[in-house]
Amino acid sequence: MTYSIKEISEMTGLPASTLRFYDKNGLLPSLKRDANNVRIFDDDDFRTLRLINCLKKSGLSIKDIKEFIDAVGQGDKSLNKRLKIFKKRRDFLKRELKDLQEVLSVMEYKCWYYETACEAGTEKAMKNLKLSDVPEKFREIREKLTTAH
Repeated sequence: MTYSIKEISEMTGLPASTLRFYDKNGLLPSLKRDANNVRIFDDDDFRTLRLINCLKKSGLSIKDIKEFIDAVGQGDKSLNKRLKIFKKRRDFLKRELKDLQEVLSVMEYKCWYYETACEAGTEKAMKNLKLSDVPEKFREIREKLTTAH
C-alpha cells in the first residue's frame, strides 16, 4: 500500500517537515517519488519510520541513525555492525533505566514523607521517626538520604 506525506504524517504522528528532513538526510533511502516528484511512502517506509522513532527515543542522534540506515543498505555484510549498534544502545538504556528507577524511588519516598507530614500537620513528626516506623519499602532509600557517607 502507498501513502501520501499527509497520510504517513497522521499514521506516525510525525510532522511533514520532519518526514522531509528525514528524506533529505538519507534516512529513507527506498522512498519513491511520482511523476510530479511527490514523495510516495509505502509499508516499508512506515516500518522504517517506526524504527527511526524508536531509535530517536533511545537517544541516538540523527547521524547515528543514518549510520544504521546506511549499514542496512549494505546487506548481510553489516549484520555485526548493526548488532553492535543495538547492543550498545540497549546497554546504555539499561543503565539509564536503573538510574531512573533510583530517582523514582526517591520521589516515591518523598511523596510518602510529605503526605505523612501533611497528615500530621508538621514536618517535625517525620524528623523523629524511627527507621522501624518507616514503611519497609522506603527504609533503604531513607537510609541513603539521611546518612552522611
